[in-house]
Amino acid sequence: MTQTTNVQDEITRDSNRGGKYLYDRWMEAQGVPVHRGYFIEDLKTVEVGPWAERECNAAFIQVSGMEGVAEARITEIAPGATVPPLKFALDELIYTISGWGIATVWTEGVPKHSFEFGPRSLFLIPRGCHRQFANARGDQTLRLLHNNYLPVAMSLEPDPGFYFNNTYPHPELLQPKDDELYAVAKRAPDLGRGATWYGNFFTDMGAWDDLVPHRKRGGGGHVVDVSFPHSQMGGHMSVFPPGTYKKGHRHGPGRVIVIPAGEGYSIMWPEGGEKVIVPWHEGSMFTPPDRWFHQHFNVSVTPARYLALAPLPQFAGHSEEVVDRARNQIE
Repeated sequence: MTQTTNVQDEITRDSNRGGKYLYDRWMEAQGVPVHRGYFIEDLKTVEVGPWAERECNAAFIQVSGMEGVAEARITEIAPGATVPPLKFALDELIYTISGWGIATVWTEGVPKHSFEFGPRSLFLIPRGCHRQFANARGDQTLRLLHNNYLPVAMSLEPDPGFYFNNTYPHPELLQPKDDELYAVAKRAPDLGRGATWYGNFFTDMGAWDDLVPHRKRGGGGHVVDVSFPHSQMGGHMSVFPPGTYKKGHRHGPGRVIVIPAGEGYSIMWPEGGEKVIVPWHEGSMFTPPDRWFHQHFNVSVTPARYLALAPLPQFAGHSEEVVDRARNQIE
């Protein structure tokens, strides 16, 4: 408790120095690698380091466009190991980078729910719930990518104990009325553009084939929207054919993009500015910075997929208007 208090005091005292967010102070105090830049070429191999408090290896990802908006964090669990349980006050999405695991979720007064997951699984751990992860294999590590809105929350309440030791329960989030909590997601035809699937668990985003055509961003493209119960977290996955590209567009910051399948590259640029090339394949991750245009190109011989985990709705900022097409559109 003393260590947490000292870190909190340091975070609060330094919050107005160096142009960093309160969350950044906490993140850097954890003593594990922090990866910045514009993209992560391979989440499966990027450096992680020991996080003694969590009894695992870990790393934080803070590529340009995530600052102050979204957290991305890697947890690596040794073969056959189980990490200590943790209670977290916010909703959190988990994407399986590699390996197979077992997750157990519970809160006060509600029985434990356990489920298995594998490579490219995507699932939600509801806010205010305990969670514990185990590596189901004894011959390889398990790597998970965590995504949440902690940077925004810590701008309001800087005490880490508010998020990791909060005793407030949400039993209603673990007591679905009709369906099993972590059953495979089901289609919700009345939501969004008719491509929405709703649930806490998506088995394999690299093989998910319940898609609808999405020609607005390019010929031959398909899409699925993902929505989670009682949560503002969500996203979508686009699938587009070999040798094609998506039309350039832009939006607000904090959108974590992960590649479940395919090989290609993306181009990102601020209007009138220099372009950044992002090469990608399965396991790559990047985030288009705020209001930067970006386009995705598939150079593989199979359809490519990109999974975009959305920020809070107030950071959406959609726009496809190009003020100067000569500088900002790629034909």
